[in-house]
Amino acid sequence: MEDANTRMTNDPPAPDWASLALPDTWPDSLRLWHPRDLWRFIRHVTGGERIPVLLPEGLPGADAIPKYILQEFHNLPNGNYSRRFTRGYITGFNRVMLNHIHRAHELMAERFAGMASVLDAGCGGGHLCGQLRARGVRDVWGIDPSPYLLQHAGTDWPQVHFTHGVIERSGFADQRFDGITACFLFHEMPPKYLEQAVAECARILKPGGMLAICEPSPLQATRGAGQLWREHGWQGLYFYWLARFVHEPFLMAWHKLDLAALFARHGMVLEEDAIGMPMRHILARKV
Repeated sequence: MEDANTRMTNDPPAPDWASLALPDTWPDSLRLWHPRDLWRFIRHVTGGERIPVLLPEGLPGADAIPKYILQEFHNLPNGNYSRRFTRGYITGFNRVMLNHIHRAHELMAERFAGMASVLDAGCGGGHLCGQLRARGVRDVWGIDPSPYLLQHAGTDWPQVHFTHGVIERSGFADQRFDGITACFLFHEMPPKYLEQAVAECARILKPGGMLAICEPSPLQATRGAGQLWREHGWQGLYFYWLARFVHEPFLMAWHKLDLAALFARHGMVLEEDAIGMPMRHILARKV
């Protein structure tokens, strides 16, 4: 079994993110006490102004970040590319989701308790990686396209390996992992890249390996406000509003996918598709 303090020689690089110097981006220089800067911030978080993500000169791995990622997902100023707002996003998003993200992480980590090696795709701030370690997974990796999120993850979870990249081009060897987790990742990918991501997951999973996915439920995006109120009360209305407020350009394309066919094309079988509110839990296995 691989110890978390060691790594295979052909694994991608896992820098010391906590000590890595990253350049500031434009949100890091906002003076929120200044009316002009405050107004700019408000326009971005409310969706009134949305621009492509601006990457600073000297950002490590900038050339490898696909263009589809360079958007202000979730109305976050400059997306996941600022030191200042990514730290707030790590904790704030779970609060916005009424603690459902934390519960999803616990459920996903429990599925993989005691496994030898697990990769968290789109690991963000590393919370799910920490949950996996707490449940006895000794070789935990996280991959994410944002160095700013990875710096927070590396600071908070030094016992985990974090590498910069995207799951559709992970850089890991064939059959490297017993399991892969992906929380709130696939609905942020265009179908073309999602197809590549599933193919890559199948390639780096061992035979019989599991892929656990958690995504927003289609219920709040496709059902009417009245029906959600009757079935789920005030939370139904809240998530109905949230699904229409935050910037999620590929969400509806994700909801329309035939998941069983998608996994079958890449040698995997869909074992579970549990649609709740506001979360959807999916489990696939490599055959």
